[in-house]
Amino acid sequence: MEKERLIKILWDYHHMNHKLENSDCIVVLGSHDTKVAQRGAEVFLEGYAPLIVFSGSLGKLTRKIWNVPEARVFSEIAADMGVPKSCMLIEDRSTNTGENVLFVKKLMEEKQIKVEKLIAVNKPYMERRTFATFKKQWPKVEVLVTSPQIGMKEYLEGYSEGMIDRDEIIKIMVGDLQRIKIYPELGFQIPQDIPKEVWDAYLKLL
Repeated sequence: MEKERLIKILWDYHHMNHKLENSDCIVVLGSHDTKVAQRGAEVFLEGYAPLIVFSGSLGKLTRKIWNVPEARVFSEIAADMGVPKSCMLIEDRSTNTGENVLFVKKLMEEKQIKVEKLIAVNKPYMERRTFATFKKQWPKVEVLVTSPQIGMKEYLEGYSEGMIDRDEIIKIMVGDLQRIKIYPELGFQIPQDIPKEVWDAYLKLL
């Protein structure tokens, strides 16, 4: 089906396919998607970093389902998976990706924790925008990105516990590509090359 082919082009483009390496910390960006918290915990438990930071307040969607910040919900999920709370930091004021980066950077400076390399964890369709935002807002840090290890078909079929449906995910994927295009001009992200095939798919899905 043509639409599925176009969606897969965007899905693949949003993935950075980074190979994880030992880092100074893991930064888990909050959202409705609790699989992101689980992925962050997995990366920590695999020994890639000694510290894990959860970042995020409440957004339009999460305000309807939780009464505590996303970062705190995510930290409890990680604790239940075996991540020691002594290895966690929480930043619970940020309301967008740019603030996630800036507020975590400030927190680390306040704690006098030196960060030269970090692993950022977000939703699958936000890997590239997360990378581009970190590189703009925290340029001296080497950034690797990862997300829940899940295929497009399973993701779109509603694995995220009914909080968000297939059509909404596709709209967000399309919107994130638009942000990748325009946000560098606004100073929010570094530029990313967008192949013609990807932009054509975006225009058709629009």
